[in-house]
Amino acid sequence: MGFRYFLWFLLFCMLLGGQIKGVLGLGVNWGTRLTHPVPPKIVVRLLKDNGFNKVKLFEADPGALQALGRSGIEVMLGIPNEFLASLASSVRVAEDWVAKNVSNYISKYGTNISYVAVGNEPFLKTYKDKFLQTTFPALKNVQAALIKAGLGRQVKVTVPLNADVYQTDTDLPSGGDFRSDIRTLMISMVKFLSDSGSALVINIYPFLSLYADPHFPKDYAFFNGNSTPIVDGSISYTNVFDANYDTLISALEKNGFASMPVIIGEVGWPTDGDINANIEYAKRFNQGLFDRIIKGQGTPKRRTPPDIYLFGLIDEDAKSVDPGNFERHWGIFYYDGTVKYALDLGNGRGLVAAKGVKYLAREWCVMSPQANLLDPNLTNSVNYACTYADCTSLGYGTSCGTLDARGNASYAFNMYYQTLDQRKDACKFNNLSTITKLDPSKGTCRFEIMIDLGTHQLPPSRSSSLAVGSNQNSLLLALLIGLITLITYV
Repeated sequence: MGFRYFLWFLLFCMLLGGQIKGVLGLGVNWGTRLTHPVPPKIVVRLLKDNGFNKVKLFEADPGALQALGRSGIEVMLGIPNEFLASLASSVRVAEDWVAKNVSNYISKYGTNISYVAVGNEPFLKTYKDKFLQTTFPALKNVQAALIKAGLGRQVKVTVPLNADVYQTDTDLPSGGDFRSDIRTLMISMVKFLSDSGSALVINIYPFLSLYADPHFPKDYAFFNGNSTPIVDGSISYTNVFDANYDTLISALEKNGFASMPVIIGEVGWPTDGDINANIEYAKRFNQGLFDRIIKGQGTPKRRTPPDIYLFGLIDEDAKSVDPGNFERHWGIFYYDGTVKYALDLGNGRGLVAAKGVKYLAREWCVMSPQANLLDPNLTNSVNYACTYADCTSLGYGTSCGTLDARGNASYAFNMYYQTLDQRKDACKFNNLSTITKLDPSKGTCRFEIMIDLGTHQLPPSRSSSLAVGSNQNSLLLALLIGLITLITYV
């Protein structure tokens, strides 16, 4: 009998060692608002290489959904807010959307769609009630359409919400409740999600607390800070994420949903576009987040950590900057899938860059050495370039904030030149510019070369290192089968 227990213990150890790879249960947001996107198949390889087993898409991008087919990655598929009115107007519209964007990819490509996220932060205060009347009807119609398609058990509906849907009048998490103007709607919607066996999705951004309030205690935004704790009865909160999340849990408890599952739909830290958006802070915040997930650490009110979707995967140079210039810099990878900063993913694993990305020629458009800074055409030329290209890395406190006037002009000219695929006529700014083969990058300021969208090559599905891993997995499987057989006869 003792030998049999030993065999079971050995089997458990083998299973444990064979299954734990990187950070378990971590998802990531894959935004697709780029002028030069990394090809979807390369992105899926990037997700798998870095251990992400869940991904959230903001829209039904055909390339992404096809590439995710049979990848083993679970998909939360988003519906943009502009579709809410039409989806709310008719179940038939919802049925057509589900047939085209859910049933089609599940049946034809084997895409593992587990959630449909109806809208994106539709109750945000800045929207001024624009989506207040359409979100819940759209949610119910999409749910009905999924049921009619035979996907009601497999695919759940939800609505990603901003953390401003709840508040506390006491400035303490225990005082949490839903915002007074939408409280009745929120209770009805949470009940619907609960009855459907779904989860509530909330986006929490400690960075925005710092961005919105210059007097916000900076250390309180991080998991390893030393700011004065917020004492709430017997609980001391040492970081704003825990306090924010537990404010939501208090709101759920107060309204009869104490056991409602919660998913963190977005959380992260940008690296550029603001004085507090930099690589040092992003690494500090995201490493703290990863460490908590690795340890299985929750919050004071919920000890088990929720599923978390990191925001985001790759920088998006065509994303709206209405909230701030930092919006284009949330990725843990640059626009091309290269690593921004090191992160410990557990078990000795770090971030792995995208493989197979091809670039345009190694040349840059810069301000000509002969050009005069007093040239009357210079200001308009720079403004023109930045109107059609991403210049959010310029300005006070940014990665290119230390460039001089000539450097600023060069950066703007180059971003325009690269965005237009290095067309020769894209480096003609009133005789102020020239093409150089010498990389003008300086310090933290990167002068980019864009992806060549026409010459990508996806690496073989099994490199030598992956082949070794595959052989090891085959050997492990054979040993497990042998052990189970032996246990059966002992």
